[in-house]
Amino acid sequence: MRQTWKDLLFAHWPMPIPAIRPLVPPELELHTFDRQCWVAVTPFHMSGIHMRGLPRLPGLSRFPELNVRTYVSYRDKAGVYFFSLDAGNRKAVSVVRFFYHLQYFWAEMRVAARGEEISYSSRRYKRPAEFRARYKATSEVQWQLKGTLAHWLTERYCLYVVSHGNVYRAEIHHAPWPLQNAEGEIGVNTMADAAGINLPRITPLLHFARCLEVLIWPLLRVS
Repeated sequence: MRQTWKDLLFAHWPMPIPAIRPLVPPELELHTFDRQCWVAVTPFHMSGIHMRGLPRLPGLSRFPELNVRTYVSYRDKAGVYFFSLDAGNRKAVSVVRFFYHLQYFWAEMRVAARGEEISYSSRRYKRPAEFRARYKATSEVQWQLKGTLAHWLTERYCLYVVSHGNVYRAEIHHAPWPLQNAEGEIGVNTMADAAGINLPRITPLLHFARCLEVLIWPLLRVS
């Protein structure tokens, strides 16, 4: 599958291991930096979505998405574990739930650009989970060095799913993240609460990425 991710915000909070361990399947090892887990709330919008060899399908090639994630590894391969993913497209939610077994939810979502600032809102249908924020980049693109926290948080090239005790992995390919420092105001954020995570009341670490071309492979069982 091809996708283009645009106007993406990484909002990261450090979390103690005991707070996250019960929420992640035991088959996956928590991946930590300086003995801390990290949880991200990541809003963005996608375009150009289509399966390899097939044309873009009407109504399925462009929509906003927001995910809540942490970082794990399996057999020493680092990746991403999603607590939830919200999308502003009901058909896409059904398709991704079927093919990738992810916790995908349909939400009412709006994204608007006012100059350099992005205004983003999401409210999940049927279940309480809401996000409202304004954010923008505050620096030029900074390529992150291996070993830094920003590189560790973002340069991950697979996602993991656990279903019925089996571990599945989907490979992800893209160029290095064109990260920029960011600032923003998060007015409402109950996305992590819906996953059972109480984020600390501190200012999150913010990074912004304007655009990234992404390739995603199907899930493969690796356990």
